Order: sequence, then C-alpha cells, then structure tokens
Amino acid sequence: MNTIRDIREVIREEPVMQREILAAVKLGPMTIPEIATAISRPADEVVFWVMGMRRYGKLKESKEATDGYFRYGAPEVRS
Repeated sequence: MNTIRDIREVIREEPVMQREILAAVKLGPMTIPEIATAISRPADEVVFWVMGMRRYGKLKESKEATDGYFRYGAPEVRS
C-alpha cells in the first residue's frame, strides 16, 4: 500500500537523498523513473529532489527528451 506523504516531508529529505541520486547518475545520465528505480523511491518524490538539485546546479538535464523524459546527470567539472 502506497501512502502519499506530505510534500514538506519529501522536500525536507532532499539533502539526504542528494548523495543517493548523485551516486545513481555517476555512470551516466538517467530519467526520473530510472533514478527512482535505482534508489528504490517513488518517482513522484524523486521529481521534487531532482528539480531542487537541478535548480541549484547539482544536476544538469539533457537537451533533448528521450521517450518523453529528459535525462539528468552530474554537471561537467571544469578545471
């Protein structure tokens, strides 16, 4: 049985989930459903964490959607 959690509770977990998400995309960009599967969390919660990370430059989205989904990966490190 899936219980819908309060959105504030989901957003509060972002700092903790960042490590798991970054570890998941380390091998290559992934869609939100792929990230959700990799970290064993519901996709609707992963959306909030990924969008927050994207907003603050911790993830970068692909320029084109694949099968209706953008892929998200770690931004390139510049020296």
